[in-house]
Amino acid sequence: MTTSRATPRGAAGPARSRAAREPRPAYECDACGHQPPKWVGRCPECGEWGSVVERTVTGPTVSGRVVSSRAPAEPARPIATISAAPAKARPTGVAELDRVLGGGLVPGAVVLLAGEPGVGKSTLLLDVAQQWAAGAGSPSLVVSGEESVSQVRLRAERMDALHDQLYLAAESDLGAVLGHLDAVKPGLLVLDSVQTISTPGTDGVPGGVTQVRAVTAALVSVAKDRGIATVLVGHVTKDGQVAGPRVLEHLVDVVLHFEGDKHSSLRLVRGVKNRFGAADEVGCFEMHERGISSLADPSGLFLTRYAEPVPGTCVTVAMEGRRALVTEVQALIGATVAGSPRRTVSGLDGARLAMVLAVLQRRAERLTLHDREVFAATVGGIRVVEPAADLAVALAVASGGLNLAIAPHLVAIGEVGLTGEVRRVGAVPRRLAEAARLGFRLALVPTGCGPDASGVTAPEGMRVVEVADVRSALQAAARASAE
Repeated sequence: MTTSRATPRGAAGPARSRAAREPRPAYECDACGHQPPKWVGRCPECGEWGSVVERTVTGPTVSGRVVSSRAPAEPARPIATISAAPAKARPTGVAELDRVLGGGLVPGAVVLLAGEPGVGKSTLLLDVAQQWAAGAGSPSLVVSGEESVSQVRLRAERMDALHDQLYLAAESDLGAVLGHLDAVKPGLLVLDSVQTISTPGTDGVPGGVTQVRAVTAALVSVAKDRGIATVLVGHVTKDGQVAGPRVLEHLVDVVLHFEGDKHSSLRLVRGVKNRFGAADEVGCFEMHERGISSLADPSGLFLTRYAEPVPGTCVTVAMEGRRALVTEVQALIGATVAGSPRRTVSGLDGARLAMVLAVLQRRAERLTLHDREVFAATVGGIRVVEPAADLAVALAVASGGLNLAIAPHLVAIGEVGLTGEVRRVGAVPRRLAEAARLGFRLALVPTGCGPDASGVTAPEGMRVVEVADVRSALQAAARASAE
């Protein structure tokens, strides 16, 4: 009779010890960093196909150790005794970027600038690096992981961005980047892009979740320790989100999106996150053959000057962050067609246009739109999707449908409801001030937004008329055109 030797409770058997030592597979999504318990073809978190890869874990995920206390490197001090001077923003020399950043770059701050390929990220940051080298009193270092130094030099020569304190390097290894920081000791580091940098001590391919997380964490630590203002260039996905793990946006201090249509010269830098200022600011730039330049007054790009009033146009004031932009809306009413007529938009929300057309068809007099093609667009490449442009769209469509030109000195601001009412919108005083600055003398606003109701003084030289619904707005526009 054979007897089996039982393993005492609390003691690890041989099989148990081997299982603890042997590597076990783990799975992680390269797109979002989610770790499913087993391999799947589609990530359950982000929905990407084929992005789940196998990782090898050599130890337990939870060690169970208790972290002991240690002496801090610097003791805590009363907040009143701490100087705020090291955290003061330093202007970059690019006015529109400073506007979005909240005054400039803070030493030790890490900024993530994301945008589509070819939108002009490298051009903008090369200009920033040159302005920093010329005016900040410290060198600036541009590290390119996508282009050679000769290619960057050609762009700098075209932009007239050559300076003795501007240094270039082409690297894709994190250790080499840190070596350049030791040699140059810059005040500004531009890394183009973070998805191209890798470190040998971390698993994964360059641009993967693990590599991007490790590289960004290391650069943030170095920037804080040495007080280096750092700008990281990031790629975007098809839906416009920053490529890589979501933790990337949490690690950095500022997240900026660089937007623009390749067929237009207008570029917008939009703040998404900012620990040192407002997160809803927008900077306007213009791309040209010699590089990129700031647009302090971009409203002129979104207006068309006519010798005589033209039917099918109306002007509104859109808000991009805190900035008011006077924008022209154009509408063309086509011929009557059988079946379903086309509804085509450019720079506007197609769903809101369809709603405005339905309201006009029901509420406006002598206007038939259900069997006619309608084309609506903005001027200058700007995209206006806020409801405050509804009234201007309605007036432009009615003007084109009735072949009656709207007075060129009129602006329309307001949201249109399904019953035809004109609803209140925000920042009306700021919109009116911008329109008055450009010479507009009459404004149609929702009821309750005028000077008498809101208590705000109307801009000098401007008459503000409150309209309750679309019908009264059309009547007010007709009276203004007849004057």
